[in-house]
Amino acid sequence: MSKKTLVIGASLKEERYSNRAIQKLRAHQIETVAIGLRNGIVADVNIDIEKIQYDNIDTVTLYLNPKRQEQYYNYIVSLNPKRVIFNPGTENFEFIKMLKENNIESEIACTLVLLGTNQY
Repeated sequence: MSKKTLVIGASLKEERYSNRAIQKLRAHQIETVAIGLRNGIVADVNIDIEKIQYDNIDTVTLYLNPKRQEQYYNYIVSLNPKRVIFNPGTENFEFIKMLKENNIESEIACTLVLLGTNQY
């Protein structure tokens, strides 16, 4: 089963957790798309700067603080993912409530840890 993942807050900087997550997702052969502030490529994933209406997103993993997430609320809901992962520092109970109202699961977790422990 595909777990196509959208990384929001993707960075070209190798030391950033979003960058590491993209690399690890691809190492696990998980189809990955990404949105960030700058266009570029991480592993073999293009980082887009626009909110593209991707198809068949299973998981959205967030690397944006709660204030910066606000502009993505409706966009993420419109993608109708199975779940949204709130990585450390991105916890947002307002958005979690909105997701629940739209029958979208949320998880406060670390994508890197989930991948590393085969719980993704």
